[in-house]
Parts: sequence; C-alpha cells; structure tokens
Amino acid sequence: MTTSDLIGLRIKTVRRQRGLSQAQLAHPELSDSYVSLIESGKRTPTPAVLELLAQKLDCSLSYLLNGVTAEQMEDIELSLGYARMALENGEVQEARTRFAELLANHNLAGLTSLRQDTQYGLALAMEACGELGEAISMLRRLQAEDLGPDRQIDLAIALCRVYRLSDRLSDAIKVGEAILGGSARPTWTDGLVELGATLLGAYLLSGDLLRARQFAAELLNAADMLGTPRAIVAACWNAAAVAESTGHGEESLTFAERALAIQSENGQPRGLARTRVAYASLKLRVRPEAVDEVRGLLLRAEEELAQTSASTLDRANTRVELARAELVAGDFERAVGHGRAAQDLLPGTARAQEAEAHLLLSRAYAGLSRPHDAERELAAVRDWLTPLPDSRREAGTWYAAAETMEQLGDADGATEAYQRALACVGL
Repeated sequence: MTTSDLIGLRIKTVRRQRGLSQAQLAHPELSDSYVSLIESGKRTPTPAVLELLAQKLDCSLSYLLNGVTAEQMEDIELSLGYARMALENGEVQEARTRFAELLANHNLAGLTSLRQDTQYGLALAMEACGELGEAISMLRRLQAEDLGPDRQIDLAIALCRVYRLSDRLSDAIKVGEAILGGSARPTWTDGLVELGATLLGAYLLSGDLLRARQFAAELLNAADMLGTPRAIVAACWNAAAVAESTGHGEESLTFAERALAIQSENGQPRGLARTRVAYASLKLRVRPEAVDEVRGLLLRAEEELAQTSASTLDRANTRVELARAELVAGDFERAVGHGRAAQDLLPGTARAQEAEAHLLLSRAYAGLSRPHDAERELAAVRDWLTPLPDSRREAGTWYAAAETMEQLGDADGATEAYQRALACVGL
C-alpha cells in the first residue's frame, strides 16, 4: 500500500471508531467527496488538511502520518537515544541489545527514517562487538534502500571501514571508489573527506603505497580548502599513517601533531584523549628516545578518559600503550603493572587486544629474567590469537610473538608463529 492508502485507511478507521459519517467529518471546512477521495487513497491531503482532520478526529497527527501515537513516537525516540548513548559510551553489548529490541518494535515499521537510524545504529554496535559479517549484511540491506545523500555517505564510510576491518580490502576499495573514484567526483564535504580517509586506509593495507601517498595529498588539499576541523583531522591523521608506512617518520609526526592541535581546540574530551593516545603510540615508534614525553602524554590521556564516559576498551588500550612505553624505558616492573591493569579492563571479546597485552607481559617478564612467566604469557598469546581468522591486523602480533619465542629459545613455537604471520598477509 502507498503512503496515501495508509493515511486514508487510518482516517477511515478512526472516523468509524468515533461514529462519524464522511459528511460529519468534512463539515464545514471540507466536502464529503474530498474526504471520500482521501480515505480511498486517491488524494493525498496537504499538511494543513491532515492537521485539521487530526483535530476533528481527536487523534494525534503522528498517528495519521505514521500509524503510531504521539506517546509511542516519544517512546521510540527515547529508546533510540538511549541506544545511541550506550554506543557512544562504549557499552557496546548493551547498545546492541537496545538497538535490536527497538528494531523488533512493530511500531517502527512505518517510520522509515527512524527505522533506518535504528538499523544503522545496530550495524555500528555489531561492528563494535566484533560481529563484522552481521554488520556488513545490515549495512548492505540499508544501502539498497532509497537514502538521502548524507545518509548514503555515512553508510559508505561505515561499510568501507567494516570491510577493511574484515580484511576484505577489495570490497572496501570498491565501496569508496563507487563515490570518489569516478571522473565526475562530487564536491568535497566533511563526510566525503572522512570517506576518503577510510578508503586511504584500505589502499595502505593493500600495500598500494604510491596510490595511498597520492590520495593522501589530495585529501589534505581538500581538507585545507574546506577548513573544517572534522576534515582536517581526518586527512592529517591518515596522512600521518601513510607517511609512517612509507618511511617518513618525522613527516608523520608533523601531520599527527596538527591533527592533535585541532582536536584540542574543537574536539570532544573523549575523542581528544583517544587522539592523544594514538599520537603517543606513533611518537614512541618514531622517536623511542622521547619515552618520558610519551609516558606523560599517556598518563594525561588516562586522566582525561577517567573524566569522560570512555569505554573500558579505551582505558585498556591506554594501559597497553603505557606498558609498551615502560618496556622501551626498561622499567619492566611498571610494564607488568600496566599490562595486568589492561587485562583487568579488557572484555572477553577483545581477542586481539588481549593477545597484545599478553605479548607485552611476556616481554616484561623476559626482561625481569622470569622465563617461566614469559612462556606462560606467550602461550596465552597463542590461545587468544589462534581462533582469529588470518588478517593483516594480526600479522604484526604473530610476528612479534615469534621474535619473543625465539629469544626465549622456543624454536618450534617461533617457526609456527612466523608461519602464521606470513599466512596473515597471504604468503
């Protein structure tokens, strides 16, 4: 049935419930023939007429338009707000449950925009829970619908990102290039720059460094032209990743410092703290001698996260980076303390992060000349990583574990881990 058919049916149903004839409903403002045409779906009432009919029928305009009462609409919008809040606060399992329950509400069926918002939120919650295949299916179903331009871009960003996280890099590139790769590229906006940054990450992971570097320069020019914080942060941060991957460490720090400075002026506290952690991690890789400064950045970020609605995963990642910094500084006892604190915070679903924490602990114990503890932690690394599918994201952890096993004299374990690292990158 069309929208006009549904509206007409609701008007007819409520009119009969009220014991009114078409003539009584119409008088004196409308003709009974016009009301008949509306009820049969042959005429679409104007907003003013629809509001008049709602008053005459003593029902809400929302019900005539959408089939739900004003109270039901308020409940739906409130439930959607709570689900979004849970996702923003990092309570991903609760967010997933709230979005799924709302989507099962039959009152949502006629509310196209709110249903699409709910499906999109559920896809993001699935992604956050590690259910990447389910998130892709949900996003693809949404992609097949009639969507506005802004929603199409948001959907493309999410789908490109989840494909990339799933190591389906050709699919990620296809999604991004469907919008940005044509000869008639749309005018740059914040959303398109963010989509470009997500596509750039797929180029980088696929090993197409030349293309990544060229596209990074294009995104930087677009962001500078727009001059908006969102665009500049996205372009600069991804340009930093490209610069580091192509051996330009100092250049990568310059881009990252610009992104951090803009985030400091315009970003939300939680986003700023997360950017500070990422910048500190980059700086430790590029300038390990700056470990004291890195430690200070991470401790500051930890305080900032504690004052926001940060997820336990954000706080755990900060502790992991602190453990890494203490390893570089040679303070193995502190590294153990941060590694243990990270493990206490990590949810059981964060397998890759758990493996990374155990790996850092194994290196710390090796530095403390506690080989049995180091071997125990390495066994845990294998336990957490083995069930995960081979992907480029896990290759680095397998390789680092292999190096540590080699140092501890576990030649067979090191060989197996090296083989798994190669498999993760398709070799």
